[in-house]
Amino acid sequence: MPKGIGKIKIRVPRKIKKGDVIPVKALITHPMETGFRKDKKTKKRIPAYYINDVNVYYGDELISRMEWTIAVSANPFMTFYLKADKAAPLKIVWKDIKGGKYEKTIQINPQ
Repeated sequence: MPKGIGKIKIRVPRKIKKGDVIPVKALITHPMETGFRKDKKTKKRIPAYYINDVNVYYGDELISRMEWTIAVSANPFMTFYLKADKAAPLKIVWKDIKGGKYEKTIQINPQ
């Protein structure tokens, strides 16, 4: 696996009140190759290599599932909103077509 692939950053507001709907911003380092691009030096096609499955859990509950395709850009960034109604871990799991699995968990602690 190339260096740096799978590095994940997740950001949420610093202060969260119980019941707030908060933005969750996530960025993952991944080349997201379509399979159509050619290497400039060798002129050969770069094989497809992209994230195709994204799951978001809040506590033990799956709150979102996404199926991605080649149409998602390199180093995908996503934003979604979460109703922070409990103290619980927020976990995002990405899987790619080559069997890579990347995940990151942060703690949501509304006051």
